[in-house]
Amino acid sequence: MINFIGRRFLTLLPTMMIPLALVFFLIRLAPGDPAAVMLGDNASPEQVASLREAMGFNNPIYIQFFAWLKQIFLLDLGNSIFLKQPVIDVVLSHAGVTLQLTLYALIIAVIVGLLSGIISAIYRNTAIDQTVMIAAMVGVSLPEFWFGLNLILIFSVGLGWFPVTGYVPISEGFFASLHSLTLPAVALGLIQAAFIARITRSSMLDVINEDFIRTAKAKGIPNKLVIFKHILKNAMIPILTVIGITMAILMGGAIAIETVFNLPGIGRTMLNAVTRRDYPLIQGLIVFISFAFIIINLLVDIVYAFIDPRVKYK
Repeated sequence: MINFIGRRFLTLLPTMMIPLALVFFLIRLAPGDPAAVMLGDNASPEQVASLREAMGFNNPIYIQFFAWLKQIFLLDLGNSIFLKQPVIDVVLSHAGVTLQLTLYALIIAVIVGLLSGIISAIYRNTAIDQTVMIAAMVGVSLPEFWFGLNLILIFSVGLGWFPVTGYVPISEGFFASLHSLTLPAVALGLIQAAFIARITRSSMLDVINEDFIRTAKAKGIPNKLVIFKHILKNAMIPILTVIGITMAILMGGAIAIETVFNLPGIGRTMLNAVTRRDYPLIQGLIVFISFAFIIINLLVDIVYAFIDPRVKYK
């Protein structure tokens, strides 16, 4: 198993290089002098020239790229231009909020998505099935920021059940922290639940008419046991894939929600870094998100073997 994990990790590393290279070159295609943008309008030409030299902007772009890859290999992501801190410290200080929000939203998405998909598959081609699928289609179509704003209007401004914005650190109380993240987690989780529900229904319908399911029913096995032990278990591979993709989407796509709810997470930090053209911070955040994608894919591959005995570690 250790050899399998090592090989899978090595095969996923080239995948990480694609977003790193794209981000590195694309942010440098933006118009304007990045050093002048970073320093602001009041910077003197000498200060701009000094920063360009310090950041290596005077070197050819391919030399800048390989110098940055060398920094990553040495676990040195540089220093944030605006925050005046090592990038690794900035990433770690904001990653906790995004991880907590991601896990909370993922739990909501998995519970709601699986239950909805199972109910829809059991009652296929009925009013219940059609209602669930219409709700899922609407959920997939909703913009996250619009959904989040409506949740604020209803449950924060209208009912006063939740804070409008802000984040309570988990060090100040576990339940207080969850309370502050409930609305953003619901905004993210319910939309992703719609996607999981559609895949769950489709996967279960592919299995539900198999011969071994009819045999299990003919033996008199209780219906609930047939659904959860035979149908759902054999339909879990595509569902797990979608759950892994969902977690990766939640990890890297929470920018709008973190901005709407004023959460100090990775997404909002990324938005601020892009606005300020803080190259070292942008690149460091992309490294973190790309590495998170690799770990999530690796975990999904490992779980496959526990769910389906036909998957072997080789």
